[in-house]
Amino acid sequence: MIESRFEKETYELPGPVALTPLRFQDDRGFFSETFREQDIAELLGGLRFVQDNHALTRQVGTIRGLHFQIPPAEQGKLVRVIRGSIFDVAVDIRRGSAFFGRHIAVVLSDENWKQLWIPPGFAHGYCILQPNTEVIYKVTSYYNPVHERGLAWDDPVLDIKWPISGAEVVLSDRDRVNPRLQDLPFFPFEPGPL
Repeated sequence: MIESRFEKETYELPGPVALTPLRFQDDRGFFSETFREQDIAELLGGLRFVQDNHALTRQVGTIRGLHFQIPPAEQGKLVRVIRGSIFDVAVDIRRGSAFFGRHIAVVLSDENWKQLWIPPGFAHGYCILQPNTEVIYKVTSYYNPVHERGLAWDDPVLDIKWPISGAEVVLSDRDRVNPRLQDLPFFPFEPGPL
């Protein structure tokens, strides 16, 4: 059996997991297996990724999110940064969960090489920390605009310590009008593995 090519980090908030692929470096640069189905299945459970997404964001202080898809098109995401850095956030939006409304925040960058697994039932968003940052992520369900939803990035109940003030933030028109946590009825809590 081949030893895992990923270091795994868990959080007090069950569900999200950071995975750092090993990098093999020499004078030429480095090589890294950033996705290995066998290892990911062992580390995160049997997952099937169906789509890869790639986003370039030019301006520091841009927040994308907090986004999610509702059942039956809910998505898990495996997020990583290939250029620049982000302040990445996952919020538990499963009503009835002991962790409902709690979040984790992790810096992902081309330097630290971490990837963040965000399971279904979590809203996801990130703030750009460096210009021209590129984020790629795998998802477990296809993008579906009918099931796409958002959560207000600045909902005070969430108490997210974003690295940008409300006066400086850059948002899409859609993200300016996302509802607050108390208005999200979409995810009932279902005990079991995430």
